[in-house]
Amino acid sequence: MNRIGMFAVGLLVALMVAASTMFIVDQRQVAVVFALGEIKEVITEPGLKFKLPPPFQNVVFLDKRIQTLDNSENRPIFTAEKKSLVIDWLVKWRIAEPRQFIRNNGTDFRNLENRLSPVVQAAFNEEVTRRNVSGVLSIEREKVMRDVLARLADEAKSFGIEVIDVRIKRVDFVADITDSVFKRMESERKRVANEQRSQGMAEAEKIRADADRQREVIVAEAYRDAQKVRGEGDAKASAIYAESFGRDPAFARFLRSLEAYRASFRSRQDVMVVDPNSEFFRAMRGSAADAKP
Repeated sequence: MNRIGMFAVGLLVALMVAASTMFIVDQRQVAVVFALGEIKEVITEPGLKFKLPPPFQNVVFLDKRIQTLDNSENRPIFTAEKKSLVIDWLVKWRIAEPRQFIRNNGTDFRNLENRLSPVVQAAFNEEVTRRNVSGVLSIEREKVMRDVLARLADEAKSFGIEVIDVRIKRVDFVADITDSVFKRMESERKRVANEQRSQGMAEAEKIRADADRQREVIVAEAYRDAQKVRGEGDAKASAIYAESFGRDPAFARFLRSLEAYRASFRSRQDVMVVDPNSEFFRAMRGSAADAKP
């Protein structure tokens, strides 16, 4: 190998060594420099940084943004009334002490979450068992979250993290209790529906009876008025008949005879056997003048 080749190889090696001594720290990260397996330096400021080449020093990056830990185990928690609840929670946290974080959890966030999750669940157990169901569901829900956050504040320091917030996403009864609650609610709704239905039927019967009574009253009053009008009409008719018959008695007798004929012969099939010279047919035998006595 000539001198130019050796120079090129040396230059390449020098560039590789120089590149291994430089690294860039992102503003969203924390850089931890290890020297032979021990933490040498923690860098929180972003920018271009330098270190010794491997194997003397190497660097590990940790995300310093806020992380979210969700509840993965829906374990039941008993309230002060011995009611079993399932609480779905989440915790917001971030790295506060990188050295402490790495000593206790390594560089894998899953190690921290596996250790932190039981601690959070235990804190919720302590707070929920001191309260009843209504308090956990509504009245003291905010206080439960604040108390759990206060309990986690000291625990978080040993993990090298800071707990930012604790939230309850949902509170449910366990499956058996939920079914019994739903059945009780269903029976209560059916009871209310039956009660309202019976009240409606009673009210309907009351309205129907009142309507029937009003109908009977109206029909009776109408019949009374009709009879009154009919009586008045008959009286006026009788007065008119009497006045007319008084003026001409022969015409009155003739008219009565016609009415008797009409009443006797209502149909063409009617047959009457009588002497034609009888008084009944007097109006048919002669004029009205002959009909006079």
